[in-house]
Amino acid sequence: MPHKDCVLWNVMLHGYVKNGESKNAVGMFLEMRNSEIKPNAVTFACILSVCASEAMIGFGTQLHGLIVACGLELDSPVANTLLAMYSKCQCLSEARKLFDMMPRTDLVTWNGMISGYIQNGFMVEASRLFQAMISSSVKPDSITFASFLPSVAELASLKQGKEIHGYIVRHCVPLDVFLKSALIDVYFKCRNVDMARKIFNQRTRTDVVMCTAMISGLVLNGMNNDALEIFRWLLKEKMRPNSLTLASVLPASAGLVALKLGKELHGNILKHGLDGRLHLGSALTDMYAKSGRLDLAHQVFERMFERDTICWNSMITSYSQNGKPEEAIDIFRQMGMAGAKYDCVSISGALSACANLPALHYGKEIHGFMIRSAFSSDLFAESALIDVYAKCGNLVLARRVFDIMEEKNEVSWNSIISAYGSHGCLQDSLVLFHEMLGNGILPDHVTFLGYIICLWPCRPS
Repeated sequence: MPHKDCVLWNVMLHGYVKNGESKNAVGMFLEMRNSEIKPNAVTFACILSVCASEAMIGFGTQLHGLIVACGLELDSPVANTLLAMYSKCQCLSEARKLFDMMPRTDLVTWNGMISGYIQNGFMVEASRLFQAMISSSVKPDSITFASFLPSVAELASLKQGKEIHGYIVRHCVPLDVFLKSALIDVYFKCRNVDMARKIFNQRTRTDVVMCTAMISGLVLNGMNNDALEIFRWLLKEKMRPNSLTLASVLPASAGLVALKLGKELHGNILKHGLDGRLHLGSALTDMYAKSGRLDLAHQVFERMFERDTICWNSMITSYSQNGKPEEAIDIFRQMGMAGAKYDCVSISGALSACANLPALHYGKEIHGFMIRSAFSSDLFAESALIDVYAKCGNLVLARRVFDIMEEKNEVSWNSIISAYGSHGCLQDSLVLFHEMLGNGILPDHVTFLGYIICLWPCRPS
């Protein structure tokens, strides 16, 4: 071909991106840079989308410099793609800096920034930006609301959820299935089951997305039978459940200890070739564990090609809660060797296993890891550590952990009170109980249960 212009390069580049061939797309862009053809806004928007999907922040930052040099930084499509790239690479400060310096912000820009905050867990910032958008000349659309409502659901703010729902109705914002599903999710997480049902029942058509939102919400509210009814209705209507639907309904069968149904769902997953999905693997291991079939849970776990922290945690907790503390500790160690990232749930699960053995040397190992890895300030992990030292007969270390805690909640107070009580130190437990009240922490049923256990040996014979 004698001459390749920018349009032809862009067509080739777009083809690679569309087919998920990121490496070839980057290679094509670099080849274009070595030619005499200058990239335009379309070129940059295309290659930036690769950086966003592959989290190539280093290359993306270099592209940003090149975009500035080409005078295209404030071009709306390029700026919007840059914003998306920074958001997906978890560089929210850079994304916000770019957002604030843009002379013109359109609907795509606002939606991109709000979505970026939510995807990275910055719910309060998303809420503030949404309020600023309402006051601006740019009006939100159904995509804005569908993107923003998860932050309302996460904060469980029923008042804000109702306000947004009212705005949607007053301004005649089209209620597509994604927006309806987002509203259903908000009401379920705010424990307003009736309103969630009402939105679902007002449907003109139903698809898998809405059914999945209903199933997930009903399970969240402990209504497992109702969730299974929706799932059966979905199948009756010849709708094909997707991986999220199946991951949502599996906890319902676990909650009902309906092993037969759980196995049927597992068969459905295998039938449709969805067994490689990470979230389904985690849901299956959890379902089998809660149904008392740790052997099947372990089989699913072993066959998973990829495992995230949630999946590892599910196995650690399952073994620990089902009387297999040594297996729980073994999984915890395997998790570290596999390079998976520990979180407070992993630590608490492993410590619970140490307490159940009891195994002081394992507890001390994990305590050392907590100090090295900055987990020593996590309330639940520290409370679990107190429990380990107490059950291993070392009240001195249990008290030392308690005393150096920067913050104490009812769980940590209950742990130390129970620790002294279980060793027959009733007077020390009473002193701690009064200290707990003096610090404004109200006792709960766990506190009183601990006291009953303390007083039981003192009962008259």
